Amino acid sequence: MEDIAIIELFFQRSEQALTEAQQKYGAFCRKLAMDLLREARDAEECVNDTWQAAWQTIPPQRPRMLGAYLGRITRNLAISRFRKNTAQIRTEGLTVLLSELEQCVPAGQNTEAAVEAILLGDYISNWLETLSADDRALFLRRYWFGESLRELAREAGTGEGHLAQRMYRLRLQLKKALEKEGVIL
Repeated sequence: MEDIAIIELFFQRSEQALTEAQQKYGAFCRKLAMDLLREARDAEECVNDTWQAAWQTIPPQRPRMLGAYLGRITRNLAISRFRKNTAQIRTEGLTVLLSELEQCVPAGQNTEAAVEAILLGDYISNWLETLSADDRALFLRRYWFGESLRELAREAGTGEGHLAQRMYRLRLQLKKALEKEGVIL
């Protein structure tokens, strides 16, 4: 079923909307949550919470791309779950991803920082548009979708070390682009 039809089912408050969304995007949302959390039970709970959040937010929201909308919900829920799970203990998963990016993306903790985060998002989006399609996809798959270097290297037919170097060069490019925009790191 097409996204537009699924969204219309949400607006009609038909439970069929959830069934169709799960059928079309369930595997995508599970993989996304699993890549970020690395724990099947937590990932499954995030996916279940995704359907509930979609039900509660559509309407009034009318997403243009249902898959991206559901993916964003799942990702945000997984990050929240990760933070909750690791309040005392640091594990693999997001800690690795965030530590790789902390050298080129500043962290903020107040209202002014929230506004700066919006601008930062725009800067990063603009920078991503300057990359080749392969580099852009690689960067997003690693840092947005949380895919492992091992998985990305296997699919690219290259070694993890080579791919880690490529990711390092991309992060350096991002850092330079942000510094050029006046972002204080």
